[in-house]
Amino acid sequence: MTTHAASAASVRVDAVLTGTAVALRGAERSAISKMIVDRPVRVTRLGLEGDEQADLSVHGGPDKAVHHYAFDHYALWRSKAPTHPKLSTAGSFGENISTLGLTETTVCIGDRFRLGTALVEVSQPRQPCWKQAHVMEWTTLPKIMVREAKSGWYYRVIEEGVVAAGDIMTLETRPHPAWSVARAFSLVMHNTASPDLEALSAMARLAVLEKEWRLMAAALCASGLPID
Repeated sequence: MTTHAASAASVRVDAVLTGTAVALRGAERSAISKMIVDRPVRVTRLGLEGDEQADLSVHGGPDKAVHHYAFDHYALWRSKAPTHPKLSTAGSFGENISTLGLTETTVCIGDRFRLGTALVEVSQPRQPCWKQAHVMEWTTLPKIMVREAKSGWYYRVIEEGVVAAGDIMTLETRPHPAWSVARAFSLVMHNTASPDLEALSAMARLAVLEKEWRLMAAALCASGLPID
């Protein structure tokens, strides 16, 4: 896959969202369900003030500080589940930031956006997990998200600041225009019989990409086989 990202225009932040961890299944807890916050929120190196991650071994941290999910995709999910009660407003995909006009095909790894007064950098695609299926009561949803490459993405925070709904989010720098989030996601997550080893090798050397994604690309490149 060699998709290049289109230019990303400034967009309005339609919603800022946070969540607290609740019981999910057995001893498992999750803060994947987010609620819209109607006030300015501080953006720190570890995420939005008032937001919580239950399992810090796989969620949160500097490279997963802020999660952005395109509200553009909600129309697709509504078309597949027209009566689903959680698809009318943002917050069902664990997102902290909701916008229209930015998607995985138009946002690149390493992009730096002015988010309110904060400066954030795209660090990695999001990898959907079972918790998404559980909270949505939709067992096949993560697989569909992978197939459609509608995963969302994470930011690391370069400069702390404050963001609120209604702020304009503006692209400041784009050092890697060939590396859309969709391209990085698909190279690793879309298993093929003949992986693009040259692209995977380049992806493994993309320093701005979060370490685990670089390691996955390197492992796939070394083996020449799809990752299960």
